[in-house]
Amino acid sequence: MSNMNNRILHSGIIDAITEKCVKVRILQTSACAQCKISGHCNSAESKEKIVDVYNVRDKYAFKIGEEVIVCASLKIVSNAMLLGFGIPLALILIVLISVYMSTTNEAYAALCGIGSLLPYYVILYFFRNSIRDRIAFGIEKKI
Repeated sequence: MSNMNNRILHSGIIDAITEKCVKVRILQTSACAQCKISGHCNSAESKEKIVDVYNVRDKYAFKIGEEVIVCASLKIVSNAMLLGFGIPLALILIVLISVYMSTTNEAYAALCGIGSLLPYYVILYFFRNSIRDRIAFGIEKKI
């Protein structure tokens, strides 16, 4: 992964091309996975992930097995982080503090805080297609 011109880039290999998207297999590595002694250390980890790239203009210009670059702008990444982590955390804290201040019951406040995520994730589920269109990866041929 690298950051160039306010973009995050990952090298990957195309696994499949469907009507809806191009599936790219990337190797997600931790910072220490590139270390020379990472084979002897338990903290080094790398995971293979499949990334679905939607809205590819000419997806048939790509071939299965081709090396490509998957990219996303920092704005897209920050929006995804906000939807995935920021808003849920703020929602839990607001509900937790509000319920605790009004009832002084810790268990009830905790349950309400966690329960407040259910409607949030249901709303995300129903708007997943429009969110996917706004928060999407791009794909480029590897030079």
